[in-house]
Amino acid sequence: MSQPSAGAQSPFKQPKAVWAVAFACVVSFMGIGLVDPILPAISKDLNASPSQVTLLFTSYLVVTAVAMLVTGFVSSRIGAKRTLIAGLALIVVFSALAGTSGSISGIIGFRAGWGLGNALFIATSLAVIVASASGGLGGAIIAYESALGLGIAVGPLLGGLLGDISWRGPFYGVAVLMAIALIATVVLVRPQPKPARRTSIADPIKALRHRGLLVMSLTALCYNWGFFTVLGYAPFPMHLSAMRLGLVFTGWGLLVAVFAVFGAPWLQRRLGLARTLYFNLALFAVDVLVIAVFVNSQATLIVAVIVAGVFIGVNNTVTTQAVMMVAPVERPVASAAYGFVRFIGGGLAPFAAGKMAEHANIHVPFAVGAGAIALGIGVLAIGHRDLARAERNQAEVDAQAAGGGQDAEVTEAAEAGSGSGS
Repeated sequence: MSQPSAGAQSPFKQPKAVWAVAFACVVSFMGIGLVDPILPAISKDLNASPSQVTLLFTSYLVVTAVAMLVTGFVSSRIGAKRTLIAGLALIVVFSALAGTSGSISGIIGFRAGWGLGNALFIATSLAVIVASASGGLGGAIIAYESALGLGIAVGPLLGGLLGDISWRGPFYGVAVLMAIALIATVVLVRPQPKPARRTSIADPIKALRHRGLLVMSLTALCYNWGFFTVLGYAPFPMHLSAMRLGLVFTGWGLLVAVFAVFGAPWLQRRLGLARTLYFNLALFAVDVLVIAVFVNSQATLIVAVIVAGVFIGVNNTVTTQAVMMVAPVERPVASAAYGFVRFIGGGLAPFAAGKMAEHANIHVPFAVGAGAIALGIGVLAIGHRDLARAERNQAEVDAQAAGGGQDAEVTEAAEAGSGSGS
């Protein structure tokens, strides 16, 4: 079943509150790719092994994953706007502290604090955008993915530019930009209504009893293992300067942005949600396998990493929509459960990649990454019926939004006051 309205809703005509949160999203998601260009420089200057340096990803993402379990608990008690502000403030503080650190362990610790702020922010930002945006659920998700893609694209470029001066520069840069986003959020975002029912810490774990949500979460874990193997370890075998690494991952990030906003809706209209996911994951597995085989060819490695942005962009948008629809629980709860599982995969993959390369060879971590993505296709097939139901639900919601009716799902998100990052 196709979803014609997914691509028709414009993400560009939005209220100021949406743009304020979207700007904060851009800066927040810069944090994902920001450290890529400076990983080799940190390794050299602080006498740290590649596997130690990849802990910058692991501490950040694992803490984000675990903290996702408590974000609904927090936001349902203090409200979405205050949760956003708390998350942004933590990112400002810990990114600045990371820039001042003189040891790899210090940076790893401050990245963990950054991850806590990131969890509070991303678990709330999508719901605030959904509640404030025009154009229904599809338009809100595309607006959110636009911010995500732009942040992922700009992060490596900023990291390369500032990292060429000093590896400390990117951390200070994020602190300044996120402080601006914090001010904009305080001024422009209106308080969101608190939910009628407060979320408990156990709710996200209980939500994983639902097969559809569990299947989507495990699929995302496998996918993120491949994704963050490429993102967290590919800079080392490239042997490039911080500036050149920044340009490579900027090209990658631009493809993430373009295919999240335009490519994913186009594929969904032609293939439907389920087939788009299967097709996209299969191509991504092939791309990572190419990296595994030709990792010693600098040119092939660079091209394959940049091309990976296509598959990551498509997957981000399509999976976000599927998760929003597949679970018969409140959006905040489903989002927290999904975020917890998938970020665990993303957090462990870079460190595991470093250890595999040290104890075997440079080909092994990428081969394992390709295998993890292929495993994700098999896991997804187990929940095919749930995915088909999600696709039907999405089509109904899009049709209702296109007809000018009240989107019950958007209302739920507005009342709940928290959501999920992609």
